[in-house]
Amino acid sequence: MKSKKLLALFLGTSLVLAACGGAEEPKEEATETTEGAETANANPEEIYQQTCIGCHGGNLQGGAGPNLTEVGAKYDQDAIESIIINGQGSMPKGLLNEAEAEVVAAWLAEKK
Repeated sequence: MKSKKLLALFLGTSLVLAACGGAEEPKEEATETTEGAETANANPEEIYQQTCIGCHGGNLQGGAGPNLTEVGAKYDQDAIESIIINGQGSMPKGLLNEAEAEVVAAWLAEKK
């Protein structure tokens, strides 16, 4: 019985660490001409689904990362963007480029 709990704990921890992509290299910054324009028109929910869902959950409910359902009540857009770009706590920096971070931060700032 004790070994089953230990195994479950180990597997759960492994899944959480894998979902957050700790070993992933930070993305290169987008060039301002083409990628910046494409990202500005990007759907923030799609960016979230591709990059953030593993730690913050499919409905922003949190998991390994904090709940984001009302993050706009705690932080303004600039603060959210800074957290996305620079990381905070267990969140690594560089998961999104600056243009993507701006789009996602604006979307999250509306969550109040």
